[in-house]
Amino acid sequence: MNFSCPERIAASISENSRQRSTKYLILLFIAILFLQSSLIGKTVKAADRKLPFHPGERLTYEGAWGIIPAGDVTLEVLPMETVDGVEAYHFAMITKTNAGVDLIYKIRERQDSYVDANLTHSILYKKRTESKHPRDISVKFDWEKLEAAYSNFGEQAQPIHILPGSFDPLAIFFMLRLHELKENSIIEIPVTDGNMNLRVKVTVGKKDKIEVQGKMYDSLEVVPDMERLEKENVVKKSENPQLKIWFSADEKKIPLKIQSSIGIVSFDFDLVSIAP
Repeated sequence: MNFSCPERIAASISENSRQRSTKYLILLFIAILFLQSSLIGKTVKAADRKLPFHPGERLTYEGAWGIIPAGDVTLEVLPMETVDGVEAYHFAMITKTNAGVDLIYKIRERQDSYVDANLTHSILYKKRTESKHPRDISVKFDWEKLEAAYSNFGEQAQPIHILPGSFDPLAIFFMLRLHELKENSIIEIPVTDGNMNLRVKVTVGKKDKIEVQGKMYDSLEVVPDMERLEKENVVKKSENPQLKIWFSADEKKIPLKIQSSIGIVSFDFDLVSIAP
């Protein structure tokens, strides 16, 4: 494939493939990712120890599609808010493709996740996407009924039953940082986007050193079990989906690097800044 010509890339990738790769990247980025609650391993409540993140944290990543700069992603922990009378953490993710990739598949997206103050379950999830396939999604969680209600542009879907302690796709990215990531351990996590429930098994690999933006870090590689995602039709086996996330091997457990691929489409995201 000639990476110097965006038109040739666009011609080689079908619309359905681009849609699946975009959905895969955003949902699993994570991850995904790109996941929490009924875990095989040690669960730690927010009140039990100093948290690895706090309001004001801002992580910025630069993405590449092969050798082509693709855009950037920002993860933020915003000030605490009250949602439906419940004190909540507010997480946000902003995704933006750059001018070159805009010619192929332009994305301007913001996700917002609200999780109870004890960090035990999601309360509200929102996603607004400006692209060829725009979205204005809201997922409201009713924990008395164990239901999640999904809507898109105000059109309500039938609520679905959810698993106790479920989180939305964005919250999972932060919830993994609450847990002790031990070498060769396994974590199983329920997550919902308001349309389906998933139990994703995540394997923590061995500690290793990786280089990100010219700096060396001690890290732990985390890999989700893609077979379960294939069974739930999130991705197709024929597309050979792969996802890896490297977390810093310290008390912060900051995601340092993400690699994802589906079919012939591959993305790399490297951490470029941490604030404060």
